[in-house]
This record gives sequence, C-alpha cells and structure tokens, in this order.
Amino acid sequence: MKAKAVVLTLALCVVGAGSVYAADVFTGTWKLNEAKSKFSPGSPKNNTVVYEAAGDNVKITIDGTDRNGKPAHNEWTGKFDGKDYSVTGDPNSDMRSYTIVNDHTLTVLNKKNGKATIKARIVVSADGKSRTVTASGKDSSGGKFHSTQAVYDKQ
Repeated sequence: MKAKAVVLTLALCVVGAGSVYAADVFTGTWKLNEAKSKFSPGSPKNNTVVYEAAGDNVKITIDGTDRNGKPAHNEWTGKFDGKDYSVTGDPNSDMRSYTIVNDHTLTVLNKKNGKATIKARIVVSADGKSRTVTASGKDSSGGKFHSTQAVYDKQ
C-alpha cells in the first residue's frame, strides 16, 4: 500500500511540475508581429496577450481588434488542464480551455453556449522569444476565419 502511495505522489509531482514549467514558458507579455504574421480576411487580431500568475491559476488578458477592426478585450483565468473556465469580454466565447501538449505547446478551445467556436494551437519557440498561434473558427456573426500564422514577440 505504501508503494502505491509513493508512486501516486511522484506521478502527481511530475504532472504538477510540468504544468508549472509550461506556464513559465508562456508567462509574460506577447506583442503581435504583424510583419511576420499572415491572416485570412475576417480574422480577429490579438495585438497584445499577457500571461500572469493568479494564485495557483493563470490569468490571460487579450487586447486586439475584432474582424471589423473594432477594439476587443477579454480575460480568462484558469489552469492548463483541458477544463472549461469562463471568459469575460469575448462575444465569440463564454468558456475556454487550455491543454498542455508539451513544454512549449498549448491547444485552446473556445466555446459559446457549449459549442466550439475557435480552436487554436500555441507554440513557443525553443529560445522562448516568440510564439506562433494557428487558429480557426467562427466569430459572433457566424463568419468563418482561419489564421494561418500569428507570430508574437516576447516583451
């Protein structure tokens, strides 16, 4: 029985350490590099994304523009555990989940009224100085978009 408890404890420590490390790679302020990015028509743009610790959670604040070029701001606080957490300020979603793929990669799923609206993959470069986001989905008016490459520089 003691051996099972020790193995379980070690497994939880490894998972927890992986979550903390992944969060650290993403932590900070990221600014959109439009010169390196490629957007399809109708794609929203997140100009600045900030990842910060909020207790044992991560808070992500996003400022940018919607598909019509109007200012957009939303916030999410939760864990990178694949579970849905509420989003404020985003007309395209009311819930969002982040899942760790590996030390430098996250997947994101936005939902509105229980239905998926946006899927994205976020990859931080090996040197930690840039991140690339590939996203596709629908906006609040039902318009589809596919962002082939949004590149961000760490500030």
